[in-house]
Amino acid sequence: MALFGIEDAGRWTLIRQPGPVAESPDAIEHVARSLLRRYGVVSWRMLEREAAWLPAWRELVRVYRRLEARGEIRGGRFIAGQSGEQFALPDAIGLMRQVRRQPADDSLVCLAATDPANLLGTVVPGPKLARVAGSRVLYRGGVPIAASVGGQVEMLVPVSAGEQQAITRALALDPALRFLAAQAEAEA
Repeated sequence: MALFGIEDAGRWTLIRQPGPVAESPDAIEHVARSLLRRYGVVSWRMLEREAAWLPAWRELVRVYRRLEARGEIRGGRFIAGQSGEQFALPDAIGLMRQVRRQPADDSLVCLAATDPANLLGTVVPGPKLARVAGSRVLYRGGVPIAASVGGQVEMLVPVSAGEQQAITRALALDPALRFLAAQAEAEA
């Protein structure tokens, strides 16, 4: 006699997976505008790591094309190396041109891997980092040079031993301490 047969299993009910919710055109336009405000320039690659509940790219493209036809945004190729359609706010285009004209800045900028501005592995070439709390990416002049995941620092570009020590320290410091250390170095 079987001890835990189907008759001992309890009640079972078939549960269907919810299908995709048909969103209203206003809701899709709201999401499209929010993404533009977040990034300034939007392409399908940039949305690759966004939430799964966002509308599909094909639905967003319809909205972006309509906004472009109204003259509210611009369509074109704004980010080199990105395929497909790209859409940008007019202010973002001017800011990108301004940044391109400026000389390279050698200051270190540390971003949380969870920050939407961290585009490593999607727009910026490099490995995709797990977007978990505590993971960080260090940039110099807009180029990712190191990453820290789970306390392990990985150099993304070749650096000298002295630079490696400074990079490890910058990735390990708390943001408030990093700011104070940068101020102390600037004063010295």
